[in-house]
Amino acid sequence: MTEGTTSAAAEGTDTLTRLEQEGEIAADYLEGLLDIADLDGDIDMDVEADRASVSIISDTDSRDLQKLVGRDGEVLEALQELTRLAVHRETGDRSRLMLDIAGYRSKKRTELSELGAKAAAEAKSSGEAVKLDPMTPFERKVVHDAVKAAGLRSESEGEEPQRFVVVLPA
Repeated sequence: MTEGTTSAAAEGTDTLTRLEQEGEIAADYLEGLLDIADLDGDIDMDVEADRASVSIISDTDSRDLQKLVGRDGEVLEALQELTRLAVHRETGDRSRLMLDIAGYRSKKRTELSELGAKAAAEAKSSGEAVKLDPMTPFERKVVHDAVKAAGLRSESEGEEPQRFVVVLPA
């Protein structure tokens, strides 16, 4: 290899190392938060789909962690943004880190995938566009992926926070 060039494997390793570093920074930040809030929880880190993924899980009663999820995941979204800012402060790079607490986001992903598949089936059978209720960017992404997997297209329309998905017929 000549000087000034990198192999794809080395670049992939650099990305993985960077994402692992993001996860470590996020885990430290969240552990501090759990200590301040006097909440029990274990931190699980992973790298999924080119982004760091951090989960707070509990073997005991997860009602305490539900406080960190909030109504409709509002507190979770805010904590994710704060965690991304903590990572940005340390690395200088914008983070796309995903945070899950007490399995809320994984359950939501399953529900939204089913919603996207149902909307795609409805658009196929009716031949008409199907408009869904407003969603967060995370929720829209999951629905778009489910619609694509069903072989149809979808678009986001409207302005935040009233942005929604429209599933288009074939």
